[in-house]
Amino acid sequence: MVTMELDNFSLEQICDSGQCFRMKKTGENTYSLVAGNQYLEVSQKGSIVDFNCSDTELICFWVPYFDLDVDYGAYIEKVNSRDQYLSKAAAHGSGIRILQQDLWEMIVTFLISQQNNISRIRGCIERLCARYGEKRISGNGVEYYGFPGPEILAEATEQELRELGLGYRARYIAETARTIVKGEISLEKIYRMRYYNRAKNELMKLCGVGEKVADCICLFALHHMDAFPVDTHIRQVLDEHYKRGFPNRRYHGIRGIMQQYIFYYELTEGRR
Repeated sequence: MVTMELDNFSLEQICDSGQCFRMKKTGENTYSLVAGNQYLEVSQKGSIVDFNCSDTELICFWVPYFDLDVDYGAYIEKVNSRDQYLSKAAAHGSGIRILQQDLWEMIVTFLISQQNNISRIRGCIERLCARYGEKRISGNGVEYYGFPGPEILAEATEQELRELGLGYRARYIAETARTIVKGEISLEKIYRMRYYNRAKNELMKLCGVGEKVADCICLFALHHMDAFPVDTHIRQVLDEHYKRGFPNRRYHGIRGIMQQYIFYYELTEGRR
């Protein structure tokens, strides 16, 4: 067990922010999380967070995963105080972190997310992992399934994937896995791309990956903080509050963080 005191960090907000779909609440202030092949149990009371893992696991995996070595309070301070809407959104979601997740897992996750709700996305991913992922046991005896790699899913047929409830997205996943296994698109090459637009354009060569999905992958896997995914929620906000367009110049390099504050606000408060 490792205990940390963290500002601008909320397990509840991260879990409900739409970035990851293998994190779930297991009790009051407690959560479990599977990321790739890693399993974590974590709890929070106020700013005190208990990570049920070793120091090495925390430093090597979970610190970068949760972006714990970054001061998110500094991002919130950059919000224009005259922008009442964004100020409310940032204050409301001040505990959100931009997670640094596995690239392949995010490609599959956001292919599944298209025209889907959060509950169904979670179910699809769990069935996919139970069917094709490696069964593992955590240090405290919890059984879970790792996320299947492209070489595994490349062997799956579209029909087999449809049987998991993936619908038309089954073809996207099957063809994308085969494209990567054949070397037509290199995940390592995408990882090494320093510029957001280059990575986005490369991702959009994959079957089923459009602009919004590519932006999600860039933000939540590659940590390109200027990625700004636009879905129905964000489009409504832009139409209502930013008729002249979002102030991209002011938030250059951190647009994705602002997007998450907006998205979470709309998901939990904005349309009430």
